[in-house]
Amino acid sequence: ARPVESGGGSVQTGGSLRLSCDVSEYTRSDYCRGWFRQTPGREREWVADIYRRDGTESHADSVQGRSTISQDENTLFLQLNNMHPEDTGMYYCAAALKGLWGSCQSAVATFRNWGQGTQVTVSS
Repeated sequence: ARPVESGGGSVQTGGSLRLSCDVSEYTRSDYCRGWFRQTPGREREWVADIYRRDGTESHADSVQGRSTISQDENTLFLQLNNMHPEDTGMYYCAAALKGLWGSCQSAVATFRNWGQGTQVTVSS
């Protein structure tokens, strides 16, 4: 099944949002789970990821210090604070098994079973 994202909305600059994603199909401990975003005319951009087994996380430079990624068994979360208009986009979650040598970022980049996404709009 495709992931189901929720929690998007419209906020003003400086505001916060917490996104959620049902990832109940991806609960094995060796899964990496992550968030991507996309705006019209641009490629999907990696935002953050977290390793199911130990909670190791990584964040894109564009959201570093403003984002928190967290998870429970069935749900993936992304908290964005101090939001900028550049954070506007459709947000998607992804999951993929972590390879023996690769990073979670490279793993989730292989995901293709995208859900509908949740729209985030930040106004100035």
